Amino acid sequence: MPVRRLDPILIDRIAAGEVVERPASAVKELVENSLDAGATRIDVALEAGGRKLIRIIDNGRGMSAQDLALAVERHATSKLPDSDLSNIATLGFRGEALPSIGSVAELEILTREHDAANAFAIRVDQGRKGEVSPAAGATGTRVEVRDLFSATPARLKFLKSERSEAQAVADVIKRLAMAHPQVRFALGGDHLTGLDYAACPEGADGWLMRIAQVLGREFRENALEIDAAREGFHVRGFAGLPTFHRANSLAQFMYVNGRPVRDKLFHGAVRAAYMDYLPGDRHPALALFLDCDPHFVDVNVHPAKAEVRFRDSGLIRGLVIGALKEVLAGAMHRATTTGGARTLDALAQRSFGASAFNAQQAHVTRPTNWDWRNSPASPGFADTPQSSFAHQSAPYADMRSHSAPVEAAAVDAPLGAARAQLHDTYIVAQTKDGIVIVDQHAAHERLVYEKLKRQRDENGIARQTLLIPIVVEMDSGDVERILEHRETLAGLGLVVDSFGPGAVAVGETPALLKDGDIIRLVRDIADTLAEGGSTTPLERRLDQVLATMACHHSVRAGRRLSGEEMNALLREMEATPGSGQCNHGRPTYVELRLADVERLFGRS
Repeated sequence: MPVRRLDPILIDRIAAGEVVERPASAVKELVENSLDAGATRIDVALEAGGRKLIRIIDNGRGMSAQDLALAVERHATSKLPDSDLSNIATLGFRGEALPSIGSVAELEILTREHDAANAFAIRVDQGRKGEVSPAAGATGTRVEVRDLFSATPARLKFLKSERSEAQAVADVIKRLAMAHPQVRFALGGDHLTGLDYAACPEGADGWLMRIAQVLGREFRENALEIDAAREGFHVRGFAGLPTFHRANSLAQFMYVNGRPVRDKLFHGAVRAAYMDYLPGDRHPALALFLDCDPHFVDVNVHPAKAEVRFRDSGLIRGLVIGALKEVLAGAMHRATTTGGARTLDALAQRSFGASAFNAQQAHVTRPTNWDWRNSPASPGFADTPQSSFAHQSAPYADMRSHSAPVEAAAVDAPLGAARAQLHDTYIVAQTKDGIVIVDQHAAHERLVYEKLKRQRDENGIARQTLLIPIVVEMDSGDVERILEHRETLAGLGLVVDSFGPGAVAVGETPALLKDGDIIRLVRDIADTLAEGGSTTPLERRLDQVLATMACHHSVRAGRRLSGEEMNALLREMEATPGSGQCNHGRPTYVELRLADVERLFGRS
């Protein structure tokens, strides 16, 4: 068969397979055109998930009749004034979107410039272009796409349900709206609850307001601001607290020069930054925006512009990891505000069945002049003769912390003043506007872990020599793993030597672990090394070993603490980075506001 040139319409349909994979792809290209046109309001409407109709209306600059005629031609664009692909400052630049969409659907464009006397319209029907004609219309551009893939019906078989396609469009709108908080976005149609994101003010507050519109109010209450720069790159945005995590990475939004991307480099950097705080199957929620000179990044490596390539990827990875680690360490003891809500939900289900308690059924008025000093939980109340608790049987709580007066400064501290210990496991503390329940084992485990890391990074972990070495019998494979990492373990304060087949001898241990179960510790470390494998980075394996050590030394559940010990633990938590969650990613404490407690009794 001789070589021949393809028909121009067929060429456009082939290109459409790369640019327009589904209705969401078409919406992304068209909304990006609206943003590049300077629109401050964009309305999107769908029918049948975008199969039957996609309508996008904006109030951007619009186009002249000459520009409109060229806009539907292949590789025609206004976004590369100097034809320099290394200096792309817009979201779109290929000039493929409109002709590709028009080749597989019915495309109608109505546009009007700000100072034009009238609008102009054009229609492209499955690749056949009509003439530009005058029309009536408002300033801006309206694009309608009908019967998507009607020219290539085989592609319709690869589309998902109308509901799934509509949700994919909603995801596109969310990602674009996140990067442009000053633009109002509206989305409506069947199979959708509808979106309407009001324009937000400029600055960090406006950005956080838009992120909260997309991710919800809870994210705003648990977000940490990020702002870091290095060698011409600037990363900013907001990251959720480690305890504010998700089962997947769908709540991670990442942008390069305002362009939403799904990049393995970013996801790997985020995973590395949260590695010390989250379990392996959980993912943080965040929105990161990277700004740089367009010459430092190549956005022309993917037809759908979903991926980018950096000139120095190592610099970007280091910047993102460093910025996230800094803000996470600065969060200190903070934990998510949703812990109290989950606690209330659990209590409500246990107390009132599956349905939540209707507080309106209780006609009790909350006192306006309530003072915690007059509460039965106030310091010294339990010691008074009129206390109604004096004649009760021995409680499960250890009330000895009441033996010493509680200073008001301790109550004003973030984690409050210790008031009791429940079941020798949980510390109950009183704050100025609520209560805090602390898991003593999880909290102390984190504190010891941070101490060990600090010692390792500064002067090395302090060691203590044993008078009599401890012999640990293990499987031969575990012995080999321990001896293979002998030097690494020595740097962490644990000195081990071979002791014949199937055993090792421990001669020195970290000073912090002098009273720990060394035999169990060594066996657990062997399991940790086996789970990590050779593919786990060395730094991560070291942290896993330290976490195992910390778990063995921490205050165990079932150990009774004095009031001084409990308060000392609370103060140390407030001064330790990451103490809001244990080494396994679980929260170390739950905070209940007085308003939350009153809800349990129908007082709000």
